[in-house]
Amino acid sequence: MSKYYNTKVRYDETNEKGDRKKVTKSYLVDALSFTEAEARIIKEIKPSISGDMEVTNITPAHIAEVVCDKSAEADKWYKCKVQFITVSETTNAEKRTNTYMLVQAADSGKAVANLHAHMKGTMADYELASITDTLILDVYLYGKD
Repeated sequence: MSKYYNTKVRYDETNEKGDRKKVTKSYLVDALSFTEAEARIIKEIKPSISGDMEVTNITPAHIAEVVCDKSAEADKWYKCKVQFITVSETTNAEKRTNTYMLVQAADSGKAVANLHAHMKGTMADYELASITDTLILDVYLYGKD
Protein backbone atom coordinates (compact mmCIF):
# COMPACT_ATOMS: atom_id res chain seq x y z
CA MET A 1 0.00 0.00 0.00
CA SER A 2 1.32 3.41 -0.94
CA LYS A 3 2.05 6.08 1.61
CA TYR A 4 1.90 9.66 0.44
CA TYR A 5 3.56 12.76 1.86
CA ASN A 6 2.77 16.41 1.23
CA THR A 7 6.02 18.28 0.76
CA LYS A 8 6.53 22.02 0.59
CA VAL A 9 9.59 23.29 -1.25
CA ARG A 10 10.83 26.88 -1.12
CA TYR A 11 12.99 28.20 -3.97
CA ASP A 12 13.64 31.23 -6.19
CA GLU A 13 11.39 31.61 -9.21
CA THR A 14 11.63 34.15 -12.00
CA ASN A 15 8.34 35.83 -12.98
CA GLU A 16 7.29 37.24 -16.37
CA LYS A 17 9.04 40.57 -15.66
CA GLY A 18 12.34 38.84 -14.91
CA ASP A 19 12.17 39.46 -11.15
CA ARG A 20 13.33 36.68 -8.82
CA LYS A 21 11.05 35.88 -5.94
CA LYS A 22 11.00 33.22 -3.22
CA VAL A 23 8.03 30.89 -3.65
CA THR A 24 6.79 27.87 -1.75
CA LYS A 25 5.14 25.11 -3.79
CA SER A 26 3.38 21.91 -2.70
CA TYR A 27 4.11 18.47 -4.12
CA LEU A 28 2.87 14.98 -3.24
CA VAL A 29 5.45 12.20 -3.00
CA ASP A 30 4.94 8.45 -2.75
CA ALA A 31 7.55 7.33 -0.19
CA LEU A 32 8.16 4.91 2.66
CA SER A 33 9.32 7.50 5.21
CA PHE A 34 9.84 11.21 5.82
CA THR A 35 13.52 10.83 4.97
CA GLU A 36 12.80 9.13 1.67
CA ALA A 37 10.12 11.73 0.85
CA GLU A 38 12.66 14.52 1.35
CA ALA A 39 15.31 12.77 -0.75
CA ARG A 40 12.85 12.03 -3.58
CA ILE A 41 11.45 15.56 -3.77
CA ILE A 42 14.95 17.05 -3.86
CA LYS A 43 15.92 14.62 -6.65
CA GLU A 44 12.78 15.46 -8.65
CA ILE A 45 12.79 19.25 -8.21
CA LYS A 46 16.51 20.11 -8.29
CA PRO A 47 16.99 19.75 -12.10
CA SER A 48 14.12 22.15 -12.88
CA ILE A 49 15.17 25.07 -10.66
CA SER A 50 18.18 27.32 -10.42
CA GLY A 51 19.57 28.53 -7.13
CA ASP A 52 18.97 27.33 -3.63
CA MET A 53 16.02 25.25 -2.54
CA GLU A 54 14.75 24.17 0.84
CA VAL A 55 12.22 21.53 1.85
CA THR A 56 10.24 23.47 4.46
CA ASN A 57 7.58 20.95 5.45
CA ILE A 58 6.72 17.27 5.10
CA THR A 59 3.44 15.88 6.41
CA PRO A 60 1.68 12.58 5.86
CA ALA A 61 -1.14 12.93 3.34
CA HIS A 62 -4.26 11.00 4.15
CA ILE A 63 -4.76 9.86 0.57
CA ALA A 64 -5.80 6.30 -0.24
CA GLU A 65 -5.35 6.47 -4.03
CA VAL A 66 -4.08 8.77 -6.75
CA VAL A 67 -5.99 8.86 -10.04
CA CYS A 68 -3.89 10.26 -12.88
CA ASP A 69 -5.11 11.79 -16.14
CA LYS A 70 -2.54 11.81 -18.97
CA SER A 71 -4.31 14.42 -21.10
CA ALA A 72 -2.40 17.67 -21.71
CA GLU A 73 -5.07 19.92 -20.20
CA ALA A 74 -5.24 17.96 -16.90
CA ASP A 75 -3.04 20.27 -14.84
CA LYS A 76 -4.87 20.43 -11.48
CA TRP A 77 -5.25 18.04 -8.58
CA TYR A 78 -8.53 17.61 -6.71
CA LYS A 79 -9.04 15.98 -3.33
CA CYS A 80 -12.16 13.83 -3.39
CA LYS A 81 -13.87 12.57 -0.25
CA VAL A 82 -15.43 9.23 -1.15
CA GLN A 83 -17.78 7.45 1.23
CA PHE A 84 -17.95 3.67 0.93
CA ILE A 85 -21.36 2.42 2.01
CA THR A 86 -21.88 -0.88 3.81
CA VAL A 87 -25.03 -2.27 5.41
CA SER A 88 -24.92 -4.41 8.53
CA GLU A 89 -26.64 -7.74 7.96
CA THR A 90 -27.85 -7.98 11.55
CA THR A 91 -29.15 -4.46 12.17
CA ASN A 92 -29.67 -3.23 8.59
CA ALA A 93 -27.84 -0.07 9.63
CA GLU A 94 -25.95 1.81 6.96
CA LYS A 95 -22.31 2.59 7.68
CA ARG A 96 -20.22 5.08 5.70
CA THR A 97 -16.44 4.95 5.65
CA ASN A 98 -14.62 8.06 4.42
CA THR A 99 -11.69 7.70 2.05
CA TYR A 100 -9.75 10.44 0.30
CA MET A 101 -8.51 10.20 -3.29
CA LEU A 102 -6.43 12.65 -5.28
CA VAL A 103 -7.71 13.06 -8.84
CA GLN A 104 -5.95 14.84 -11.70
CA ALA A 105 -8.12 16.78 -14.14
CA ALA A 106 -8.55 20.05 -16.04
CA ASP A 107 -11.57 21.09 -13.93
CA SER A 108 -13.80 19.78 -11.15
CA GLY A 109 -16.38 18.33 -13.57
CA LYS A 110 -13.70 16.30 -15.33
CA ALA A 111 -12.32 15.24 -11.92
CA VAL A 112 -15.73 13.80 -11.01
CA ALA A 113 -15.85 11.96 -14.35
CA ASN A 114 -12.29 10.63 -13.85
CA LEU A 115 -13.17 9.41 -10.34
CA HIS A 116 -16.30 7.60 -11.54
CA ALA A 117 -14.36 6.03 -14.43
CA HIS A 118 -11.69 4.86 -11.96
CA MET A 119 -14.34 3.38 -9.64
CA LYS A 120 -16.29 1.74 -12.47
CA GLY A 121 -14.99 -1.80 -11.82
CA THR A 122 -15.51 -1.75 -8.05
CA MET A 123 -18.19 -3.86 -6.41
CA ALA A 124 -18.55 -1.51 -3.43
CA ASP A 125 -21.27 1.10 -3.17
CA TYR A 126 -19.82 4.58 -2.86
CA GLU A 127 -20.81 8.20 -2.91
CA LEU A 128 -18.74 11.29 -3.72
CA ALA A 129 -19.21 13.44 -0.60
CA SER A 130 -17.02 16.40 -1.60
CA ILE A 131 -14.41 17.61 -4.03
CA THR A 132 -11.91 20.42 -3.40
CA ASP A 133 -9.16 22.04 -5.42
CA THR A 134 -5.66 21.57 -3.96
CA LEU A 135 -2.44 23.58 -4.13
CA ILE A 136 -0.50 20.46 -5.16
CA LEU A 137 1.57 21.28 -8.22
CA ASP A 138 2.70 17.75 -9.09
CA VAL A 139 2.67 14.17 -7.83
CA TYR A 140 5.67 11.84 -7.86
CA LEU A 141 4.73 8.17 -7.70
CA TYR A 142 7.00 5.13 -7.56
CA GLY A 143 7.88 3.83 -10.99
CA LYS A 144 6.42 6.87 -12.76
CA ASP A 145 9.03 9.15 -14.29
